[in-house]
Amino acid sequence: MTPAGSGLRRTLGLGDAVVVGLGSMIGAGVFAALAPAARAAGSGLLLALAVAAVVAYCNAMSSARLAVRYPASGGTYVYGRERLGEFWGYLAGWSFVVGKTASCAAMALTVGAYVWPEQTRAVAVAAVVALTAVNYGGIRKSAWLTRVIVAVVLAVLASVVVVCLGSGRADAVRLDVGLSGGVGGVLQAAGLLFFAFAGYARVATLGEEVRDPRRTIPRAIPLALGLTLLAYGCVAVAVLSVLGPAGLGQATAPLADAVRAAGVPALVPVMRVGAAVAALGSLLALILGVSRTTLAMARDRHLPRALAAVHPRFQVPHRAELAVGAVVAVLAATVDVRGAIGFSSFGVLTYYAVANLSAWTLDPSRVSRVVPALGLIGCVSLAFSLPALSVVVGVGVLAVGVVAYGVRGQQVPR
Repeated sequence: MTPAGSGLRRTLGLGDAVVVGLGSMIGAGVFAALAPAARAAGSGLLLALAVAAVVAYCNAMSSARLAVRYPASGGTYVYGRERLGEFWGYLAGWSFVVGKTASCAAMALTVGAYVWPEQTRAVAVAAVVALTAVNYGGIRKSAWLTRVIVAVVLAVLASVVVVCLGSGRADAVRLDVGLSGGVGGVLQAAGLLFFAFAGYARVATLGEEVRDPRRTIPRAIPLALGLTLLAYGCVAVAVLSVLGPAGLGQATAPLADAVRAAGVPALVPVMRVGAAVAALGSLLALILGVSRTTLAMARDRHLPRALAAVHPRFQVPHRAELAVGAVVAVLAATVDVRGAIGFSSFGVLTYYAVANLSAWTLDPSRVSRVVPALGLIGCVSLAFSLPALSVVVGVGVLAVGVVAYGVRGQQVPR
């Protein structure tokens, strides 16, 4: 329950909500996730992309149905709490906040690596401070900046597609779908690619700031997901047609290597700028989502109650945003978390598993339960198909959260 007088202002329309979703998904993931996914899946990369998209679609539909019923900040934390009980909501919130905080630091370091490699950490901290200030100024400013970032990134990705497919180096034979990496490789690649899709329900976590949420959210989530899948599919086909599965798997900067192989090395600096801007967009959206889930958990006293404060002028959870920004800045300055993609995917897949389980309880009919059932099975399968270290660390962090919940030893006041 949202305390009286502490609600957020509803200012986002359908276009804004779609842009927030696009800004969350079309980010640094597409610049980084293709290579490790190709190493795992081999010729099955496009199949892995399709598997990741199907799981993401199921999760999106479950999230949209739940967001209509519970249009409040917090996303699956709220859905799990209301449909399954306090523990499941807490588990979803814990998975999201911890996993995505690590992702925030990873995105900040990505910005630093592309903008000024010799001063990666300093640039990363500066990026976190700047974007936290933008978010502090209100959701409309964040949505406006996200529009600019999405436009730049889409332009860069479009140039990659045009250059690669229009070059004489493109060969459709390299697109042959096979299973050179085996079923396990395809599932692992799908889990890694899921990292690039994992922002589609960000608008659900902003449900308290969307106008007419019962109509806007169910339309915005699948629309943003569909546009992202179209963009990713075009990029994957273009890059594969030039590099092939083996070449893509060995690439350190897949899109830059693709345009270089296509005979247009002059575009490589553009790819660097695009990657940096994309990482900034991801970081902006991540801070938004983590701070809103922190707000919801603080309202229920799973986190310090002071973090539930809403700024009287800007109508944003300013203390939660400052706290998240501070933690991310410290991580970016002191810890190398660029290898956290697998752990982040594990945490996010756990988060959406709870969303699908919650959606299962909305309607007892078999037809209505098909999508959440597929989503739940997909989340669990992909989570445990990730690299072993990611699974071990993910399970360990979840266990710490469960222990913390048990030590707390009391029901959260509602």
